[in-house]
Amino acid sequence: MQVLVVDDHPLIRTGVTAMLSRHDGNCTVTESPDCQSAIALLAAGSPPPDLILLDLNLPDCSGLAALEAVREACPDAPVVVLSGNDDKATILDALNLGAMGFIPKSMNPELVWSALGLVLAGGVYVPPQVLTDRGDAPPRRIGQPSGNTSALASLGLTERQIDTLRMLVKGLPNKTIARNLGISEATVKVYVSAALRAMNVTSRTQAVIWLSQNGAGFEDKREAV
Repeated sequence: MQVLVVDDHPLIRTGVTAMLSRHDGNCTVTESPDCQSAIALLAAGSPPPDLILLDLNLPDCSGLAALEAVREACPDAPVVVLSGNDDKATILDALNLGAMGFIPKSMNPELVWSALGLVLAGGVYVPPQVLTDRGDAPPRRIGQPSGNTSALASLGLTERQIDTLRMLVKGLPNKTIARNLGISEATVKVYVSAALRAMNVTSRTQAVIWLSQNGAGFEDKREAV
């Protein structure tokens, strides 16, 4: 497994690297202290990493701009935000921008590994403070792939619309979805709107939660870009 850790604090990078190595002896970790060096690594590397762990408070690109920049540089690698800023609004904004998970830096290391395992399996990890007012509530696994799309079919969604939704939930932009499916971006927008309307939701994050609550999910398939 290839992992890129982007954080300006050496102690955090070292700790994350040690945790990954402890759980997976074959894990290769590349470290980057800022956004620009991470983008340079992604541009030079082929194939893309299996996972990107990203801090939002980087010296050269802070906040959600860092997430947008990394996602643009490598749209087919899952990005998990690892941040000390874990207020609900920031978490939801990050998920809506395509992050496949948001892990607070205060989280127990064993739970961090569990959350990363979910993302690597094709799911989306959402921390409990998004779903409950109780900060000590047990973590929830949201969007774990089950391969069961019958709930979506029962809503009247076509196979093409379900394929589009699957890619949307995994954080792929409309342009990539269009290329993968061989359709126009305008058609992608129509399919996305139809799927969200059928589920009575308005965003990618709400769609992920709907899928979990209704026992629906997708097989883990990495999209060719």
